[in-house]
Amino acid sequence: MNTLALHNLTKRFGNTTAVDSVSLDFEAGSFVGIIGRSGAGKSTLLRMINRLNEPTTGSIEFEGTVVTDLEGKALNQWRRNCAMVFQQFNLIGRLDVLTNVLMGRLTSVPTWRALLTLWSEADKLDALEALDRFGMADFAAQRCDQLSGGQQQRVAICRALVQRPKIILADEPIASLDPRNTQMVMDALQSINTDLGITVLCNLHALDVARNYCDRLVGMSAGSVVFDGAPDALSQDLVKSLYGIEADEALHASPQSDHNQSNVLPFERVVHTA
Repeated sequence: MNTLALHNLTKRFGNTTAVDSVSLDFEAGSFVGIIGRSGAGKSTLLRMINRLNEPTTGSIEFEGTVVTDLEGKALNQWRRNCAMVFQQFNLIGRLDVLTNVLMGRLTSVPTWRALLTLWSEADKLDALEALDRFGMADFAAQRCDQLSGGQQQRVAICRALVQRPKIILADEPIASLDPRNTQMVMDALQSINTDLGITVLCNLHALDVARNYCDRLVGMSAGSVVFDGAPDALSQDLVKSLYGIEADEALHASPQSDHNQSNVLPFERVVHTA
């Protein structure tokens, strides 16, 4: 059964249609890149899946549950299952790395305990294990505003991971990073996908990065899905149709990494065609 299904999902802001009748199925354990030029509707789509933006029409289902009907504690549980990683990191700079990661447990502990920072030893161990997985354990006591952009994004990924989600939504997670940090962040997301079986939906502008890491690409233009398939099925003509005058920028936004020569284990390829 498909883990996540979007049915005719639409979002309007006044007279502007940001997402227009999008219907997509995402299989459990897949790594899907959502591509397209700025303003194509990619971020709005992810924010609707997490219910940060409410759909104007349409519905979202997850394992038989209608996500768009959820309220209160059930909605909080959904947001725990569906963690967000943002372009701007959304960390608290004056707090240390470990505390920022522990913020991912806020949906799972009593509010009073979180406010008093009375984290359990098990919570702290989870956070430290997540940091160690991505080479950040040595920075646990350091303030987040003293880290590089790439380090901060890895902290944000650790924060998402300690939510113990079934899905991670990454909204342009490498947009402000240099090529080295781009590879480290994308390797971290792929490790989560391949080693832990967590579904990853990732908005990306850099097409070469999307082709290197994702087993499926969804191309959006003007709020609609215009491509849905394997990366090698995306032709130059389709790239030009998706990106227009930004096509060259999208193709060369980040130099080709040595990702394929890394120690990350290959993942099972899931192919969807339109």
